[in-house]
Amino acid sequence: MKKTLAALVAVATIAGSLAATPASAQRGLGAAVAGGLIGGAIIGGAIASQRPAYGAPVYVEEAPPPCRWVRQRVWDDYNQVWRFRRVEVCN
Repeated sequence: MKKTLAALVAVATIAGSLAATPASAQRGLGAAVAGGLIGGAIIGGAIASQRPAYGAPVYVEEAPPPCRWVRQRVWDDYNQVWRFRRVEVCN
């Protein structure tokens, strides 16, 4: 807020100094253009240096699911072979 206020005061000072000088055909439009560029640079710099209104992005890790399915190797006595079955494992 302080920077914005300072920028507005600076622009008003420059505009007041340009308006207080008498108009002449010799100066042309150069002083007005220069005043506009300087004022725009001051205001643009003040706006660009302000903090953004939103917070920084935050990484949030998802919680692991409470239960999951896993493959478990089991011995089949009937066929005398190893088999796989799905088992639910909860943490």
